Amino acid sequence: MPDAEFESFSDIELVEKAKTNPDFFTPLVRRWQERLFFYVRRISYFNTEDAEDLVQETFLKVYRYLNDYDQSFAFSTWLYRIARNTVFDAIRARKARPHDVYLEETEAVSLFLSQTDISKKIVQKDSFAMIVSLIQALPYKYKEVMVLRYLEEKTYEEIMDIIQKPKGTVAALLNRARKQIVSEARRLRVY
Repeated sequence: MPDAEFESFSDIELVEKAKTNPDFFTPLVRRWQERLFFYVRRISYFNTEDAEDLVQETFLKVYRYLNDYDQSFAFSTWLYRIARNTVFDAIRARKARPHDVYLEETEAVSLFLSQTDISKKIVQKDSFAMIVSLIQALPYKYKEVMVLRYLEEKTYEEIMDIIQKPKGTVAALLNRARKQIVSEARRLRVY
């Protein structure tokens, strides 16, 4: 079946069909692979090759546990939770703490590149770089929720399901992270 024919299927339909026919799992991988890769890079310090391995390991786990998928959750939420746990397992296996986060160009950078006033571009570039460095400097528990909320654009409910914390905890983590970023930006006189 050509890839275009799979596009009409929802994630849940592909999951159900993949339970009996592995050919239906490939479109799920293609649909989510790139987003999952960037998520893994954002929440970890792993290089490109290691992140690709973790994404592949995540999809192996997803396939292995397809029958356990609970359709009351969005497939993406279940997928991100498995990816998160896979990253944590890898971090534990290396006996290392996460430190650097990979942040690729976002909409802010695209906007920056499309503007014509070079002085504005320089100011925006410096501000964006500063924000990225401030996010990277956050303690891991804050960095993770900031990545999920603002870079992965997950809802509070999705974040709750991924990190398995109540809504109040998610809100508190986001609030504390924002306060730390604003405080540090003011200290550095960039805000």
